[in-house]
Amino acid sequence: MPEQAEGGGHRPAPVHTHPDHVPLLTALSALADPVRIRLIRDLATHPDWTLSCSNFDVPVGRAAKSHHFSVLRDAGLVEQRDQGPKRLNRLRREEFDARFPGLLDLALRADDID
Repeated sequence: MPEQAEGGGHRPAPVHTHPDHVPLLTALSALADPVRIRLIRDLATHPDWTLSCSNFDVPVGRAAKSHHFSVLRDAGLVEQRDQGPKRLNRLRREEFDARFPGLLDLALRADDID
């Protein structure tokens, strides 16, 4: 069941799916896209809640980036919260690893991607 995050401002707060409710194929599909892998890699190398959506340098427009974050939230990989005009991000590594042990580590291996 999705979890509603606290939000603020003029846009609706993001809805999060806990990894316990994510089917394997949903997780695999989310990790299969090169843009989403880049987003996950960036998150994996920064402390929680330090990167806003605008901090990610990916070769897609704003709407496409928003879609990619939505896919990652639906797969239980990312949690977001609004802080003023910024939407901050956190990789849900611990929760995702509990549901799919080792999958995230495999997806983040540098020699397997790009």
